[in-house]
Amino acid sequence: MNTDPIADYLTRIRNASSAGKKVVEIPGSNVKRAMTKILFEKGYITNFAFQEDDKQGTIKIALKYNPSTKTPAITSLQRISKPGLRKYTNSTELPRVINGLGIAIISTSKGIITDKEARNLKVGGEVLCYVY
Repeated sequence: MNTDPIADYLTRIRNASSAGKKVVEIPGSNVKRAMTKILFEKGYITNFAFQEDDKQGTIKIALKYNPSTKTPAITSLQRISKPGLRKYTNSTELPRVINGLGIAIISTSKGIITDKEARNLKVGGEVLCYVY
């Protein structure tokens, strides 16, 4: 049993990209699916697929690399809100990751969205992670 599935998700992506893997498989959940969709929309991963093979399913993520230098598109994944210490913020104090170059993934009442979308919708929530 995993006590922090989001940290496990981020660690699997971080380890696969640092090892130069093209595809990583991760056990699925609704939160992880929403985070994967955000990473794809913002251009941090090449592609993804949800497979419903068992009760929870799996997520296959194709990682993105710079073709000339072979460096990963994701340079850093940071878990912010942890099970032992949750980090919440309101709409006026949402974090800006590297002055807007990165994204913060926020769990709000409107679903799992980026910090920019949360600012536009004027909602706060739990800061899950930073990606840049």
